[in-house]
Amino acid sequence: MYADVLVEIKAKQVDKTFTYSIPNFLIENIKVGCLVTVYFGKKEVEGYVLKIHNEAPDFQTKDIISIKNEVPVLNEEMIELGYYLKEETLCSLSACYGAMLPKALKAKKGTKVNKKYQVYLQIVPEKISKLTALQEQIINLFTNQTKILKKEAQQISPSGTNTLIKKGILKEVLKEEYRYELANDQKDFKKELTNEQQLAVKTIQKSFAKSATFLLHGVTGSGKTEVYLQLIEKVLKEGKTALVLVPEISLTPQLIERFNARFPQKIAVLHSHLNDGERFDEWRKITKKEVSIVIGARSAIFAPLENIGIIILDEEHSESYKQENNPKYHAKKVAQKRSETWHCPLVLGSATPSLDSMARVLKKRYCYIPMKKRALALKLPEISLVDMTEEVKQNHLILSRELEYEIITRLNKKEQIVLLLNRRGYSTIISCANCGYTYKCPHCEITLTYHKTKNQLRCHYCGYTKFVEKTCPKCHENSLNYYGLGTEKLEEYVKEVFPTAKILRMDADSTQNKGKLEEITKAFQEKKYDILLGTQMVSKGLDFPNVTLVGILNADSTLNIPDYKSNERSFSLLSQASGRAGRSTKLGKVIIQTYNKEQPILKFVANHDYNSYFKYEMRIRKTLKYPPFYYLAQVKIKGKDYQIVTEEIIKAKNYLTKNIDQKSIILGPAPSNPFLMNNIYSYELLIKYRYDEKLITALKELDTIYSTNSKVSLDIDISY
Repeated sequence: MYADVLVEIKAKQVDKTFTYSIPNFLIENIKVGCLVTVYFGKKEVEGYVLKIHNEAPDFQTKDIISIKNEVPVLNEEMIELGYYLKEETLCSLSACYGAMLPKALKAKKGTKVNKKYQVYLQIVPEKISKLTALQEQIINLFTNQTKILKKEAQQISPSGTNTLIKKGILKEVLKEEYRYELANDQKDFKKELTNEQQLAVKTIQKSFAKSATFLLHGVTGSGKTEVYLQLIEKVLKEGKTALVLVPEISLTPQLIERFNARFPQKIAVLHSHLNDGERFDEWRKITKKEVSIVIGARSAIFAPLENIGIIILDEEHSESYKQENNPKYHAKKVAQKRSETWHCPLVLGSATPSLDSMARVLKKRYCYIPMKKRALALKLPEISLVDMTEEVKQNHLILSRELEYEIITRLNKKEQIVLLLNRRGYSTIISCANCGYTYKCPHCEITLTYHKTKNQLRCHYCGYTKFVEKTCPKCHENSLNYYGLGTEKLEEYVKEVFPTAKILRMDADSTQNKGKLEEITKAFQEKKYDILLGTQMVSKGLDFPNVTLVGILNADSTLNIPDYKSNERSFSLLSQASGRAGRSTKLGKVIIQTYNKEQPILKFVANHDYNSYFKYEMRIRKTLKYPPFYYLAQVKIKGKDYQIVTEEIIKAKNYLTKNIDQKSIILGPAPSNPFLMNNIYSYELLIKYRYDEKLITALKELDTIYSTNSKVSLDIDISY
C-alpha cells in the first residue's frame, strides 16, 4: 500500500503530495489525515497523509518511518477545506492546514505539546497489612471515595504515601485533565422574546436543513445574543452542533459566560489568549465529541465540529475576520463553505452591517432580518457632537466642558462611564524642541509611541523597544517634548481631574497578561470601578447595564486614514461604542468630540441613521469603483534591497497588464503602508476588476514565477 503525503516544506515548489510506501507494521494503524514522519531527501520531516491507495508509482518509493498521531488530525471536510483555501487565497496547501490546526497537531518536526495528567491513588484492600499511624490516616481518606489525589495523601506524609505505593497497598492511576475549564457559577434564564426576536428565530429555524445566509441587522441592545441562544437550543435538540464566532478576544468573556450559563459543560473555546496546551485540550474536546458548541475568534471557523446545525458570526462587519497573514482567508467565506457542506444556516449579526453584506441583501443573496428596537422597549442613547476647535480655545484640550460635566453628573449618581480613545500608549510622538529630532523605529521608519508605565518607546509594527533618555540623543539638550494623546495619558489625566473616581484601562497593553481581560471585564461589571477607558476593545459587544455615559475622544482619527474603508470603519466603531450606553432602564448619553462637526458620517452616527449612511457611502464606492461594485486584488513585492523591489514591482505590473482583461484597472505601483517594516521594503499594485476570467490564472502564473526568486517575495491578497 502507498500513501500520498504533504510534507512540511515551506518552499512553494514542493507544495504537493509525495508518494511513500506503507510498511507492513503500519498498515493497520495508518489513516487518511494522520501525521507521519518521512524522509524528504536525507532530511526527516513530518507530513499529512492525504490519500491511501494501491497504485504503485513508476519510481522507487521510500517507506514511511512512523505515525506521529494515529488519530487523524485532519478529517475529510478539513482536507477538502484545505484545497478550497488554496484556490481562494493562492497560498500553499501546507500553510492552509497549518492555519487550521493547533500547534500540537501541525506537521512541524520537534513540536510537542503534552497532555496534562493528574495522579490519583486507588486502594488495593487485599494488600493491606500492618500500618503505622500516619499510614492509617492516609488509608482513612478512602472511607467515602474510591480514589483520591496523590497530593492529598502526600499532605499527610510524603514518605508514608511512597511506602504504601511500594507495598502495593496503593496504586497510582493517571487521569487526563483539561487545562481550560469554564466555571459554572452563573445562572442564565431563557428570556421572553420580543416580536422582532420571535420573527428572527422562526425565520432562521425554517432553514435548519439547508444552506442559507441571514443578515440579522439589530440595533445595539436589540437582543441578538438571545436570538443566538434560542436558535442554538433548538439545534442541540436535533442532535446537531453549533459554531459561534466573535471577531475579537475582548468580546468573548461576557459571551462565553452567558453561553456557559445556558449550556453548561457543552462548550469549547478557541482563541489566541489560550496557551498551546489549552488550545490542544479544547481541540480534543471537539474531536472526541465531548462538546456541542464552539465559541471563538477567527481561526475557530476551522473547529473540527461535525453535523453542524448552525454557524453564527457576531459583529459580522468586523475586519478582524480577515486574516492578514497567509493564508489570507476571510472567516465569512469559510463559514459559507461550511454552511454548504453541512446544509445549515449561516447567521451574520451586526448593528452596523458591512456594505458588502447589505449589497448582497439587495441582490437577494442574503435573507434580511431587521431588529430596529432595543429589547424591553429601551431607548437608543442621545448622541451629542462637540466641536473641539471651540473647546481648545478655552484650554479644554482633552475633555470638553460638556463631557466633564456629564462625567461628574454620572459619578454623583453612582452610574458608570466608558471613554473611548482609539490609540494606545502615552504619547504618539517625542520630538526635540531644539534640533527637531524625532524618535523613529530603526527598522520601520515610523515614529515610536511612548509608553510611560514602562518608560519605553515602542514600535507597534515590529515590536522594537527603546528606553527614553532624559536628553535629546542628537543635540543632547534637555528639550524633549511629548505630543499626542494615548490611553495611558488619558488615564493619568482623568485621575487628576476626577481624583475620587475608580478608573480601569482596557487596551492591548493592560490586557496582555493571561486572564487580565476577564479580570477587567468582571470588575467593571461588578461596579468595582466607575470609569472604563480604552481603545476599540471597549466599544464592541460588552454589556454593562449601569453604563449611562459614553465619551468618544478624537473621533476624527479613523476618518482621516487614507483607506477607502475609513468611513465604514468609523461609522461602525462610533455606532458600536455609542451602543454601550443606556442598555438598562437608565437613559444613556453619548458625547462625540470632533474637530469636524459637519462631517456627514458623524451626523449619521448622531442620528442613528444607518440607511442614510449606507446610501451615502454606496454612492462614493460606485463613483470610485470600489467594493461592493468592484472586486480588489492586491499584489505586493517585498525585499531587503529597495532598488530590486522597485524594479520587480514594475515587472509584475507589466506582466499583469499583458495578461489580464483590459477592462480591469491596475493602480500603482505605490509604497505600501507601512513602506518599511522590520527592514523589509514593500511596494504594491491594486487591481480593480468585475468579471476577469484571466486574472486568477495570471496571478497563479506570477506566483509561480516568483516562487524561485530568493531576493524578493510576492504577496497576493484577493478580496471577494
